[in-house]
Amino acid sequence: MFSFSEFTRPLTDPVIILSLIVVVILVAPLVLSRFKVPGIIGLILAGALVGPKGLNLIQGTDTTLFSTVGLLYLMFLAGLEIDLIDFRKNQRKSIVFGAFTFLIPQTIGTLVGYYGLGFNWASSVLLASMFASHTLLTYPIVSRFGIARHEVVTITVGGTIITDTLALLVLAVIAGAAEGELNMLFWVKLIVSLGIFMGLVLVVIPWIARWFFRNLASESISQYLFVLAVVFFSAMLARLAGVEPIIGAFMAGLALNRLIPHSSPLMNRLEFIGQALFIPFFLIGVGLLVDLRVFFMGSQALIVAGTMTVVALFGKWSAAWATQRIFGYSVPERNIIFGLSNSQAAATLAAVLVGYRLGLLNESVLNGTIVMILITCLISSFVTEAAARRLATTEAERTPPTPEKSERILVPIANPETLDQLVDLAVMIKQPASAEPLYLLSVVLDNSEAAERLVTARKLLEKGRQHAAATENGVQALHRVDFNVASGIIRTAKELLVTQIVIGWNGRVSATERLFGSVLDNVVQKTSQMILVTKLLRPLNTVRKMVVVVPPDAEWEPGFVAWVETLRTICRQTVGKVHLFGTESSLKVIDNRLREEKPSVDTVLRPFDDWENFLILAREVGVEDLLILVNARARTLSYHDYLDRLPRLLSQYFEENSFIIFYPEQQRNTADELTGY
Repeated sequence: MFSFSEFTRPLTDPVIILSLIVVVILVAPLVLSRFKVPGIIGLILAGALVGPKGLNLIQGTDTTLFSTVGLLYLMFLAGLEIDLIDFRKNQRKSIVFGAFTFLIPQTIGTLVGYYGLGFNWASSVLLASMFASHTLLTYPIVSRFGIARHEVVTITVGGTIITDTLALLVLAVIAGAAEGELNMLFWVKLIVSLGIFMGLVLVVIPWIARWFFRNLASESISQYLFVLAVVFFSAMLARLAGVEPIIGAFMAGLALNRLIPHSSPLMNRLEFIGQALFIPFFLIGVGLLVDLRVFFMGSQALIVAGTMTVVALFGKWSAAWATQRIFGYSVPERNIIFGLSNSQAAATLAAVLVGYRLGLLNESVLNGTIVMILITCLISSFVTEAAARRLATTEAERTPPTPEKSERILVPIANPETLDQLVDLAVMIKQPASAEPLYLLSVVLDNSEAAERLVTARKLLEKGRQHAAATENGVQALHRVDFNVASGIIRTAKELLVTQIVIGWNGRVSATERLFGSVLDNVVQKTSQMILVTKLLRPLNTVRKMVVVVPPDAEWEPGFVAWVETLRTICRQTVGKVHLFGTESSLKVIDNRLREEKPSVDTVLRPFDDWENFLILAREVGVEDLLILVNARARTLSYHDYLDRLPRLLSQYFEENSFIIFYPEQQRNTADELTGY
């Protein structure tokens, strides 16, 4: 039983400490949000209030583990959510910003430290490295506003890694010099260890992760634990390589970026646990360091703290301003860059603690660092919140108006083995802004076994509903008893005004069947919606390359824009580059649409018009690749006789391959609607 003695300050019982921290995580953002104060500020101020320099309820050591995990988690999510295609396209901009945000504060800080504060050159350089580094403390704000993949966010995240790496290397060099270890062996060890670290994280880990996800696709808990293991293992490797663990966590995010689709249940779990638990612990940990008594320690402490804060703010604002002027960004975009890159925390603390331990920095700098962290975090939060709101509003105004017809996706389900893959594909292609649920359908034949099969169907649909619900998508399970499976699907699609149908195929065609089989043939022929016929042998997130084959005149189909946008959505969450096969005229139109509109897709154009020898494409599609074939219904603009043979060829010669066959949406006339399903 608890006794009143266990509530004396500071608290020591872990249950009481955890209870207090969870209450703080819950209450602080809610209270301060009423005063339009960002939740991040609420957690930092709450940490200062309950910390050793405030009410002394919690000691800094009580949250060390969780706050460290939170910092690594924050950097991991930044790497995981970054748009790799835009990152590669804008790597020059990231390098320019990274150079500015390192060199400007580093130069100003060194001069101020030497000439203004009277430190020697080594201490001045180390002090300046604290201004050059920064922490993506306000990244959760841009993520919450849905602009985490915006170009300025991408280049800021890229620049963060550059400046933090350089600042931490400065710290390592200065520390080595102070300890008398700065020799040729030091440089050789540093370069070799960094090379090994980069190779393990960016080459070996993705290979292992692809194998893991391919073989344990249904083990959700194991997948999450595997990702955590990758994050902390990469952080450990970074520490062994001589750089800070935050670099390793970010590189882990880059390594897993293409293997964790943004609409997947795994991504939802990663973001939820990070935003709800680990990152708030880190923010409270930052607050525990704040000591407001510094303001009452005399003029010297205030002068040092004020000087450090001004230099940090001016250096980071100058870097953001220079980047804006060079690349023509707007004021809100500049403020996003400044807000994300201004907050000081992790690397800054590492530098000041090492400098203080080595005698290069005095207690005034140590206290001034705490004040600088508080002020820069406060300003960063307010600036990022305001700029992110304006930028998100601007982006929303630029977004084309939502079509009048609501997006409704129907997923007929019959095979338990393909259930998860069909649901994952449906979730992947679903537009984030769509409020419509996914419609899972099970059709039971109306015969003597209907009652028994209906029970089985309900269990199957419940499993599918639970799987889709893990992505926070609404799901509506539908049962239909019909004399014919195809007619059950067709009637349901009409009743619900479905826009897309995602349906599985076993990849087998009998001699008497025209395309896929009686059920699929009827669904294709008697519907006008876009249909995705799938045979997925491996999880989509493990795809290495995507091969898209397009028939002539595909760009003239009524559903052209819809299937290209669906293709874009799949590409952006799986592979970074798409190989397009088709006529030059079709490829030009498709490529322009995929590249010019956001988010863009990297394409490789491969002219192809020898459809009579379709099998020559077999050598272009590997076992771990995904083949997407754009087909056409009979009597449509892009229909050709040879398209009818393609399902049979896929069945016979692409047995080991995963593929999706697109049937674009068609505009059916009144006669079609009145005759047939």
